[in-house]
Amino acid sequence: MNTPAAPSVLFVCVHNAGRSQMAAAFLSHLAAGRVQVFSAGSAPADTINPAVVEAMREVGIDLSAESPKVLTSEAVQASDVVITMGCGDACPVFPGKRYLEWTLDDPAGKGAEAVRPVRDEIEQRVRGLLTELGVEVRA
Repeated sequence: MNTPAAPSVLFVCVHNAGRSQMAAAFLSHLAAGRVQVFSAGSAPADTINPAVVEAMREVGIDLSAESPKVLTSEAVQASDVVITMGCGDACPVFPGKRYLEWTLDDPAGKGAEAVRPVRDEIEQRVRGLLTELGVEVRA
C-alpha cells in the first residue's frame, strides 16, 4: 500500500521577513514533518524582522537561523497550496493550484507588541489549514 505524499504548502508575502516566516514556522512545528513547508517573498528583505524573531521565541519557535528567500515559479509549481499574504500581482498563478489569500497586518517596522496579535492569528489560521488538509496537529 502506498502512502500518499505529504501535502506541500508555500507561504508568500512581499519581504518574507514576517508573516510568511511565522506561518511556515507554525506549520512546520504543528505538522511535525507531515507537510512540506516553504516560504518566499516577491521582494525579499535582507533579514527577518527582529520583532518577529522575538515574538516567535516567546512561543518556543526559533527563527533566528532563517533568512528571507526569493519567490520562484518553481516553488509555486511544486506546492499544492499557495497562501499569499499581501503580495498582490507579484505571485505567479498556475492552473491546478489551490490559492488562499490571508489578509493580515504587516509587522514590518513594528515592535514585538504589535507582532504578537498577528502571530496569534497566523497560528489559528495554520491550525485551521491543518484541519482542512486532514493533518493531525502535534500536541
